[in-house]
Amino acid sequence: MYLVCGEALFDVFASPAGSHLNRLSLEAVAGGSPFNVAVGLARLGTPSALFTGISRDPFGQQLRRVLEEEHVDRRFLVDFDAPTTLAMVALGANGSPVYSFRGEGCADRLPQDAHLAPLTDEIRGIHVGSYALVVAPIADTLLALIRREQGRRLISLDPNIRLNVEPDLARWRERIEAFAELAHLIKVSDEDLTLLYPDEAPEDVAQRWLNGSCELVVLTRGGDGADLFSRRHGALHADASAVTVLDTVGAGDTFQAALLSYLHTHGLDTASTLATIGREQLQALLLFATRAAAITCSRRGPDLPYRYEIA
Repeated sequence: MYLVCGEALFDVFASPAGSHLNRLSLEAVAGGSPFNVAVGLARLGTPSALFTGISRDPFGQQLRRVLEEEHVDRRFLVDFDAPTTLAMVALGANGSPVYSFRGEGCADRLPQDAHLAPLTDEIRGIHVGSYALVVAPIADTLLALIRREQGRRLISLDPNIRLNVEPDLARWRERIEAFAELAHLIKVSDEDLTLLYPDEAPEDVAQRWLNGSCELVVLTRGGDGADLFSRRHGALHADASAVTVLDTVGAGDTFQAALLSYLHTHGLDTASTLATIGREQLQALLLFATRAAAITCSRRGPDLPYRYEIA
């Protein structure tokens, strides 16, 4: 089982309400990057649990019901009276989402170390990412958790930068480097690396991260596919699967869930086994993840695929 840590919220999509300029139609979809990864893992047949704060308000209770229906373990959820984060989403001309967050003081930011139940041996890996890396107090909670568990479990990281939550790039760099130093697997988009390190080539950042505890860095490039950098085998590439893109909401989370699910399915979900994976199996891992992400891109919103849908 993977313990996924971070935010749970509702993405609120706005669209014109007919000819009335003073009205908008709103559609709210359960989401948040870690929430999506936990659901994505469960849909791929991989046991997952979510550690986050959940509001007692109607939105929070709906999030809990979604997790129950998707068979995500809920024992690590922490109830708060604070409200649920809402992320307002608009789609750009290329189908990429543009976010605006209403989340200050909300439930998913509030968990502290004392809220986390002891971890048993069934937790094989821990995944962290997105704005939970930088907002207090959960950011400090997660860093303390990763430091404590780094030698015991597989640690994976996806920066998934949200500047409209925390606009300070220096803060993002400091926190991501702290987590990257401890992670065994890092998945990052080329957009995120361009934001973080505009004067460094993404490949150079990946190689730098491989000098720490990290064994694999996966760099997603949207329509240009994905690259994998291995400490042992060097660089690999997979082209993006051909698909008609409706939008890319949830594609990165799908890619992340697919990586972790593949490792679990093949008994490779420990830090030590990452170093032993052969080049052909790394290529298969990359192909599995790109196919999964393409399915999500062919749908509206973060509708992550089930395992039977991935050829």
